[in-house]
Amino acid sequence: MEDLKIYELKAEKLKALAHPQRLCIVKGLIDNKCNVTTIQECLGLPQSTVSQHLAKLKSAGIIEGTRSGLEICYSVVDEEVREIVRVLIKK
Repeated sequence: MEDLKIYELKAEKLKALAHPQRLCIVKGLIDNKCNVTTIQECLGLPQSTVSQHLAKLKSAGIIEGTRSGLEICYSVVDEEVREIVRVLIKK
């Protein structure tokens, strides 16, 4: 039964990554930590959409935000996800 819990946690990570814009956000955050405005400008998405994607990634434990004044800088904290993205986005 414990093994099933592990698979459920892994599946949740994969679900969070299974959206093209979230995958792009994670790839961008692996390359450079940045804030919502930078991500918004890069993807050409509304701020609210970017915030929703970040919330989903954060709730899956993939990213964390560090506050600096009024700005929150996001970064990828899950090493498994870093490896998954490296495999998926090979150039």
